[in-house]
Amino acid sequence: MTVPPGAVAAEPAPAKVNLFLHVTGRRADGYHLLDSLAVFGPAADSLEAASAAALTLAVDGPFGAALAGEADNLVLRAARTLAEAAGVVPRAALRLSKCLPVASGIGGGSADAAAALRLLDRLWGLGFGADRLAGLAAALGADVPVCVLSHPARMAGVGGDLSPAPVLPACGLLLANPGAALETPAVFRARAGAAFSTPAVLPGRWADAAAMARDLRDLRNDLEAPAIALCPPVGEVLEAMRALPGCLLARMSGSGATCFGLFADGAAARRAAALLPAPWWREAGEPGTTPNAPAGPRSG
Repeated sequence: MTVPPGAVAAEPAPAKVNLFLHVTGRRADGYHLLDSLAVFGPAADSLEAASAAALTLAVDGPFGAALAGEADNLVLRAARTLAEAAGVVPRAALRLSKCLPVASGIGGGSADAAAALRLLDRLWGLGFGADRLAGLAAALGADVPVCVLSHPARMAGVGGDLSPAPVLPACGLLLANPGAALETPAVFRARAGAAFSTPAVLPGRWADAAAMARDLRDLRNDLEAPAIALCPPVGEVLEAMRALPGCLLARMSGSGATCFGLFADGAAARRAAALLPAPWWREAGEPGTTPNAPAGPRSG
């Protein structure tokens, strides 16, 4: 769907949550090989775009100040990458509402770049589609291709080798961050010398959230222990989540510091969120939902 002239279009940039993450090896160039199952939501950033004479980006939202000093935001790099591939001049007034914590293990920057690709594909009337956009996304970062698709997927290689996820049951997710930022390279360095894991064996589907939690408990996030060593509050979040009524599984996502709790449904996750300490960032709901990120064109 193209964007009518004069309209402002919006696109959600949902959080990427790694339900498990195994480090399976390391390439000669230093990049680590992974095996992971990613889902999306329930929190999101939001990106808006309107036609303009030049390419500009404004950033606001609860975590917007953390990006104020960036000379070349990944959203702008995504816009220029798409324009170059399409042979057009990059022109758009972009506004990013940053609602996800920065450097928090839920793919915020990658999700923003992916949203830029999807949104500008519509604004510029290119018709590239998700698969072609995902191909362009690999040059922007390992997590950007899966964020372009923004649906459950199995991630392998350095993150960009995607395959279908098992059929997921209805469930709820609670995300919480203690207010700490963790840089991914530092977490991998802290893991140096640890043994590599084997890829997981997953079923084709899970009957319910409890069955999914049982299987996921046999897996792990290999970055969790080094992240806790660097940032002990991650361990405090996990301990608090595991004590919540109805929590089926608690684990760190990505390289942290955001953790997730798995619940039978979104209502149980939202009730549990209210029991966590108020200073922590938290968001709860069903995977695949992004309540804080409106989408669709509106009048400028």
